[in-house]
Amino acid sequence: MSPLAPPAPGERRGGPAQDDHAARLRPAPAPLLLWYNSRCPICNAGIGWQQRRLRRAARAGLIVFRDINDEPEALSPFGATVDDVRRRLHAVDGHGLLLVGIDCAIAIWLRTPGLAWAGRLMQLPGIHAAASVAYDRFADLLFAWNRRKGRW
Repeated sequence: MSPLAPPAPGERRGGPAQDDHAARLRPAPAPLLLWYNSRCPICNAGIGWQQRRLRRAARAGLIVFRDINDEPEALSPFGATVDDVRRRLHAVDGHGLLLVGIDCAIAIWLRTPGLAWAGRLMQLPGIHAAASVAYDRFADLLFAWNRRKGRW
């Protein structure tokens, strides 16, 4: 079904009617290939939650979840190592652009029902800068914790 097509009889796309109409007028986001680290229990739980929220988008091919531990060299053409992905989320969008850290999280939130507002908010210049610093510091702490626990 085209993102501009009206809903089928009985189909519910969520939200009030005016939000549904606005959603049909926006182009669908480019597909996203998301690389995550399943060896980190916190990261894995977060991705599991996102996968449940994005089940329909995944079935439509708009987002694909891949564990970097299964394909450690997958992002080497971008200069990213497996430890880079263990430290921060990475994704490649439908245009071949590599997204890292907060920009990857924003791309996910923009595709997540009920969280697109958070993605748009995080794109605002001052908020983006602060969120990027916060994401990076948390990611560094999480990476060090996982390394101390012997997960890699």
